Amino acid sequence: MKRQLVFLLVIEHPISKTAQIIVEACAFAGTGNVLKVQAMLHHCDEHINMKEKEPEKDETPAADGAAKEEEKKPETKPDDTFQAFVVIAVALISMGVDIGAEMSLRQFHHLMHYGEPIIWKTVPLAIGLVSVSNPQLPILDTLSKYRHDNDLAVALNAIFAMGLVGVGTNNVCLAQMLRVLAGYYYKEPNCLFIVRVAQGLVHMGKGTIGLNPFFADRSIMSRPAVAGLLAVLTVFTDAKNFILDKYHWMLYFLVTTMYPRFLITVDKKLESMPVTVRVGQALVVVGPAGKPRTISGF
Repeated sequence: MKRQLVFLLVIEHPISKTAQIIVEACAFAGTGNVLKVQAMLHHCDEHINMKEKEPEKDETPAADGAAKEEEKKPETKPDDTFQAFVVIAVALISMGVDIGAEMSLRQFHHLMHYGEPIIWKTVPLAIGLVSVSNPQLPILDTLSKYRHDNDLAVALNAIFAMGLVGVGTNNVCLAQMLRVLAGYYYKEPNCLFIVRVAQGLVHMGKGTIGLNPFFADRSIMSRPAVAGLLAVLTVFTDAKNFILDKYHWMLYFLVTTMYPRFLITVDKKLESMPVTVRVGQALVVVGPAGKPRTISGF
């Protein structure tokens, strides 16, 4: 990875820093590396200010010697796109560990208060990445606050994040929120389009298909699934020029993350065989040392 970063440092274009962030995030995806998360958060501390536009090299001095007053150069803002990908990188690194994911949610709350505008619109996407197909009530409450933000980009990303959080779960509370949003934005086609996408995600496959970048009880990360999620979130960093323009087909990148939520049992002859199955979520592990027993909740 160091070799790739050295190559990126040679590039003089502002996209060089963004590419470095993405490469480091992909290298440490799902590891929960605390030091790397801290390094990423340091990039969010930078407050990028306006600077005067540099004069062109071919510019000749004014002929009139009496009027040599320098005109004030127009101010331009440096490229701050890398900060959007820093927020996504924090979520990408933290999502593999439950404690790290919970701590990253706290950092996202701080970024919404003290970060730059470009960070605000990316925080909902990061929250959705950390909690894919996991509609916890505190996360839904947080996203429901952002869905009516004054910044339209924040509101659009919050609505899409609500779809990511509840994808394939048929969550009643979330479905009701989206129905209310559909009535609220019925006169704005762009917002209504994102609401319909979120509703489609929540009811994906009538609850038989979900999204999950991990499998084998969240012990193994699927790289194609993470790549598909990262591609879609990258598109939503500038939804106005991509998803809301003519690149809505990029939502199909989510296909690599889909997995079935149903179970089919067959015998040796591949014929359907009824089997009694208990479905639940592991709550606690009890028992003597070396012989843990998992208690499931129904």
